Amino acid sequence: MAGNCIGLIELGSIAAGFQATDTMLKTAAVELMVARSICSGKYMVMVRGDVAAVQSSVTAGEQAGDFAVIDTFVIPNVHEQIFPAIAGTTKVERMEALGIIESFSVASLIEGADAAVKAANVTLIEIRLAMALGGKAFATLTGDVAAVQAAVDAGAEVVAEKGLLVNRIVIPRPREELMSEMI
Repeated sequence: MAGNCIGLIELGSIAAGFQATDTMLKTAAVELMVARSICSGKYMVMVRGDVAAVQSSVTAGEQAGDFAVIDTFVIPNVHEQIFPAIAGTTKVERMEALGIIESFSVASLIEGADAAVKAANVTLIEIRLAMALGGKAFATLTGDVAAVQAAVDAGAEVVAEKGLLVNRIVIPRPREELMSEMI
């Protein structure tokens, strides 16, 4: 049932997260990608499918989650690098400049990472989602310095529009010791 659209709801209540997930799955023909508790007592649910189904599912989940909804998104044509970056399976042959975008929410970070990878010729290395991060999320990417700067700026702008940007950094020539943790 895979589609090129993903939707996510981030909630401040685990119980509301279960309810929103059930509602989302009953509302439209979507594939459940992730439904789990995350740090600081939050819950996230991500679905995939065609645009209309994902939009219906997320709208219904928002209503079911009510007061507990922290952040949401629907990304119609998600970039193919998003999935391996979330799974932590991206292989980087050669690290160039390193870019990092850090957010207070999972939803805004994924939106920012999608915008970043669409803005410039970069490789999305990883998207870490709120596990052992106090509920925050961050994305790392690599490419030449100009491309990484453009990508980080584009991604950070999306996150900042929601008021959830923690930080953004571009490191032109990271030391090998730093990179050994990432490759």
